[in-house]
Amino acid sequence: MKLLLKFNLTFLFVFAIGLAASSFVARDLLQRAAQEEIADRARLLMEKAAVVSAYTSTQIKPLLETQMKYAFLPQSVPAYSAAEVIAGLQKSYPEYSFKSAMLNPTNPRDRAVAWEEDVISQFRSSPELKEFIGKRETPTGSSFYIARPIRLSNPACLACHSTPESAPKTLLDRYGPNNGFGWKLGEVLGAQVVSVPMTVPLQRADRALMVVVAVLTGVFFLVGASLNFMLWKLVIRPVSQLSALADKVSMGEEAPEFTVSSKDEIAVLAESFGRMRKSLAHAMKMLEG
Repeated sequence: MKLLLKFNLTFLFVFAIGLAASSFVARDLLQRAAQEEIADRARLLMEKAAVVSAYTSTQIKPLLETQMKYAFLPQSVPAYSAAEVIAGLQKSYPEYSFKSAMLNPTNPRDRAVAWEEDVISQFRSSPELKEFIGKRETPTGSSFYIARPIRLSNPACLACHSTPESAPKTLLDRYGPNNGFGWKLGEVLGAQVVSVPMTVPLQRADRALMVVVAVLTGVFFLVGASLNFMLWKLVIRPVSQLSALADKVSMGEEAPEFTVSSKDEIAVLAESFGRMRKSLAHAMKMLEG
């Protein structure tokens, strides 16, 4: 096996190991960055819903108190306002969602589905838990969600949600006496859940990984080509020429001087060969004489 072939096989082996290790590390970093981006988007959406709820509670609800005496206006409910704002956002980003999932909601659209009930159970079983993060599969792909507990902390809410008898007539006229009652102070009633898609950020991370792999491959091949050229020019070619001269000398043929302009190990070898050639020629003359 020739020296250049051995070198290239070794280089390819090192390249394969290096590319695999680099790809593994790069993929891990890119996937982490993508998941952090997903989490940031989810928290941003959650904070947006919280801001809308606070705005409704402090600025919109007081303005509707007079109208509320004649008809119940859901626009005065913070969770309703937040859901409506996110619903508007969903027209452009249908994979994003926000829901105030409740076990016993006043508005039927807020009733928790099976997986949301599991999340609410986590908050009920762990009162100290402030946030729950998870992933789930949807028809459009993997989805990342963040949930925060809805805990009844304002005693004023019991005026509408303790018993149907104490609730405003306008509320009963709109939603009926069967839902949204029996709430207790300090109880976890549900969870605010924000879901964002994982598909796009993860696909972007995979595309970035392919770019990284392509760049690494190009760099390795460029380095390999440069090393091959240097190895051929500085080692393979002079050693091959020196070997051809040695063959001629061994068969008693006339061989020209082999000169090398460099001062490396090949030059030292050429000088040693030249001295050996002269010594051999001198010995042959002595034998002939």
